[in-house]
Amino acid sequence: MNLRRAVIETWSRWIDDVAAAVDGAISSARPGRVVDLREQPDGSFLAAERRRGPATSPGEAPLKLEQGAIAGPGRELLARSRVEVLLSPARFVFRGLELPRAAEQFLDGVVRSQIDRLTPWIAGDAAFGWSPPVDAGADRIAVMVAATGRELVEPIATAIIAGRAASVQLSTRGEEVSTVIPVLFRQSEQRADGRLRRYLAIAFGFAAVTFLVSLGTWLVAGNFYETRESALQGQIAERRAGLMQPAGSALEQAVQSLQARKRATPSAVLVIDALSKALPDDAHLTELRIEDGKVQMVGLAHDSASLIRLIEQSGHFSQATFFAPTVRAPNGSETFHIEARPEPPFAKDSRN
Repeated sequence: MNLRRAVIETWSRWIDDVAAAVDGAISSARPGRVVDLREQPDGSFLAAERRRGPATSPGEAPLKLEQGAIAGPGRELLARSRVEVLLSPARFVFRGLELPRAAEQFLDGVVRSQIDRLTPWIAGDAAFGWSPPVDAGADRIAVMVAATGRELVEPIATAIIAGRAASVQLSTRGEEVSTVIPVLFRQSEQRADGRLRRYLAIAFGFAAVTFLVSLGTWLVAGNFYETRESALQGQIAERRAGLMQPAGSALEQAVQSLQARKRATPSAVLVIDALSKALPDDAHLTELRIEDGKVQMVGLAHDSASLIRLIEQSGHFSQATFFAPTVRAPNGSETFHIEARPEPPFAKDSRN
């Protein structure tokens, strides 16, 4: 048993060594220099190395994008650097978006589904991002979405990567936004491939060394230990099979039941997306629950009676009814309580 413990400790040390080597490789492969590029009104870029201060003196010309390449003094700073570009807000369209607080964990899907409504572009043709959500009261949040045409900013990222930068991130900041909004990220494919090859080489090197050490250990142990260990492993396997067999059917039924429930329950992202398309702009949800095959929603609208028809006509819901009285506020808005049943297309989408 002492020999067995030695083998286990050897493998444990190998795992720790590989983890340390990979961490070291990641640290060494990660670019240590960060270069900031700030777009000027004339379309040029002022460069600054974050670690050492400005990279161009006032007497030197800023960098420019000429014929798909970065030109100007200091362009050698881009090589093997992580480049962060702050683009002029004049390139972007800024739109505020108010959402229920429950949508915060699904912001990527919600914002993407609203791009064609908020901006002149569809999601596939736009480079866009959003600010961190802020409290908007009444269990709601607000974000600021910044979007522009992808063809307007991709040449900048492509030219910086062509300048042998390790990665590039394009961002902007509007007058009403205090934080930087990232809109596009690119990484050098050549650097990523080289890093992967390095990781594989380290892993295979440690695996080869450990295999030789383990082989020598087992040869020293002799056939007696091998036979004894094999018999013990066989007994353990038989005992485990005997213990697992009675519970196997119950476990399988539980897994199938969970899978069936998952297929029958619509995704919250899909429900929010369908409701955002079905409800008018003057309707706002303050509460959304999905349980027992029903979707219950609470919110404000100027004409709550018309929402029943709009929800059923969307093709995603049926049996839409009020499950609590409608209350009219002094400002003319109505607080509605509506429940509906999701239609089969939701179940199909959840299986996909």
